[in-house]
Amino acid sequence: MTTRWWIYQRERFPLAGHGPLILSFSASAVALSALLRGTWPSRPAVAVAFVSALLAFFQLRVADEFKDADEDRQFRPYRPVPRGLVSLPELARLGVASMAVQLALAWWLDPRLVVVLAAVWGYMALLSQEFFVAKWLKARPFTYLWTHMLVVPLIDLYATACDWVPAGAAPPPGLGWFLGASFFNGVVVEVGRKLRAPADEEPGVETYSAAWGRPRAVSTWLVALGLAGASAAAAARTAGVGGIMAGVAVVAVMLAALLGARFLQRPVPGSGKPFELFAGVWTLCMYLSVGILPLVLKWWTAR
Repeated sequence: MTTRWWIYQRERFPLAGHGPLILSFSASAVALSALLRGTWPSRPAVAVAFVSALLAFFQLRVADEFKDADEDRQFRPYRPVPRGLVSLPELARLGVASMAVQLALAWWLDPRLVVVLAAVWGYMALLSQEFFVAKWLKARPFTYLWTHMLVVPLIDLYATACDWVPAGAAPPPGLGWFLGASFFNGVVVEVGRKLRAPADEEPGVETYSAAWGRPRAVSTWLVALGLAGASAAAAARTAGVGGIMAGVAVVAVMLAALLGARFLQRPVPGSGKPFELFAGVWTLCMYLSVGILPLVLKWWTAR
């Protein structure tokens, strides 16, 4: 039993990769919210935000397993569910258990958080049903992309709420830019993991490089990265580190442009993988710069 689930997480929800990114995502959300309110983030708020966000992204993975079940059986029999490593009912039970944990944590920190959590669950439920227009959405990759990526700032909103709801405060000004950065960064991650060289495209596997063509897919990825960087710089400005975040964003866009140009000129097998790695490194740098860096600077000056 333990070995099966260890293999599943390694293949479909690798904690070693997702854990640090989601920790930076959630901790930065709580830290920035607290800083904008002129106070320090609490450890319980950070802990609840991290565990809840980690479980939310796991729930999205479970939902994808159900949505893609037929296609996986036909085109991707090597994945854990179609090859029989784990079953959909088992994943469903884990998903429900993870929701129970989220609910308990929200109630423990502040019962009012349940309202925000319910909003996240509601949107995720719509996502799991493809808004009841699955065929229409899949025929429109851009609409499919942005409607699905809206869940990222919604999860981020809940993470920030772990700070301002227990304080009995409203969302502090400046969080809008942070949520915008989360949305565009979600696009960066999603498009980045679905950019492939022609030799790496698989039948039945939907990628943006296949749907849009490599030039348009790379351009979309670069634009999303630029918008994520601009939004993050605007959010960081409210915390006093806008210049640093802007510099990080400029460097990231320049490196990403070089990566994109190389991919378009020499789309050899495996040349799409660096986009996913780049998106992960960028995500970590962005959230650390926006939320954790100003917290460290505040602590240093207060010594």
